[in-house]
Amino acid sequence: MWDLPNGLDFGSFAAAWERISPNFWNSLQIAIPAALITALVGSLNGYIFAKWRFRYANALFTLVLFGIFVPYQGILIPLVLTPQRIGLYGSIPGLVLAHCVFAIPITALIFRSSFTGIPGELLDAAKMDGAGFFRIYAWIMTPLALPAFAVVLIWQFTSVWNDFLLGVVVLSDPRKAPVTVAVNNLAGTYFVEWNIQMAGAVIAALPTVIIYLALGRLFMRGLLAGSLKT
Repeated sequence: MWDLPNGLDFGSFAAAWERISPNFWNSLQIAIPAALITALVGSLNGYIFAKWRFRYANALFTLVLFGIFVPYQGILIPLVLTPQRIGLYGSIPGLVLAHCVFAIPITALIFRSSFTGIPGELLDAAKMDGAGFFRIYAWIMTPLALPAFAVVLIWQFTSVWNDFLLGVVVLSDPRKAPVTVAVNNLAGTYFVEWNIQMAGAVIAALPTVIIYLALGRLFMRGLLAGSLKT
């Protein structure tokens, strides 16, 4: 059998995939919905804060931004109690909800900065033609904000896919755990099969690489367009 670098071989990848494949699919069920829901909610928030002025809008936006500085470790107890009370603790939808809530502040900032650069006259013309809130969002704002969507989708998918802490806290059942937990569990109690653990780490990293390759050009356009500026 052909030996790969660092002592890996195809047998190592096969053994690693056999042990982590259920958790790999779990991570896909977590990361994809979390990224899509986050992009949708974040874009609506950014649209509202950027183009629909109302009383105390700036104060409310500042309050939302405080969520960026709240660490996971500081709210572990509410992170357990809240899903328990709504019946989502220990489930994949519960973990998706947790990731979406944590992502609201940063995604609102990204989309608000992106939408601020769109001329207000364009929205005024659409309103004169009878377009409402959702029609303007769907047909004008969304196409113009594709780079911002790429930034959010890549950032959120990568963050959720690489998450370990929330996966351990919210999903107590190892069968429902994400792939990061499964890769960590490849280490045995008394010894570590380093070739299998390294193969598992490589397999776990592939989806994020694919996402960057697929959306990388839009991602760079989003950054260069100033979507991360206030």
